[in-house]
Amino acid sequence: MTETIPAETNLPTAGALRCRVPTTHASRYLQQLCKHWSHKLDVTFTPEAGRVVLPDDAVLTLAADGEGLEIGLAAPDQAVLERMTGVVERHLDRFAFREAPLPFAWQPAAEPAP
Repeated sequence: MTETIPAETNLPTAGALRCRVPTTHASRYLQQLCKHWSHKLDVTFTPEAGRVVLPDDAVLTLAADGEGLEIGLAAPDQAVLERMTGVVERHLDRFAFREAPLPFAWQPAAEPAP
């Protein structure tokens, strides 16, 4: 699926986290995750970038390059943010089963994820 990735979520955010996961398979994992969720959620993606509107108005952004996967997650409240980090981690670890568990080092984002 080749679509433009919108820069704005237009959803309220109370918190945002980012992390970078080192892997040479970032594009593969990004596409697998986006295709998996595209059956039930609002998803746009290219091989290099993805955006998923998760339940409870959380928004996941993904950017892949040759060295890793940049992940951004924004949510309207802390409880949703914490729950969705677990959901994202479990799903990515399933797709990356050969190198799982992936190292997720979540950090507060300076601004909400786009």
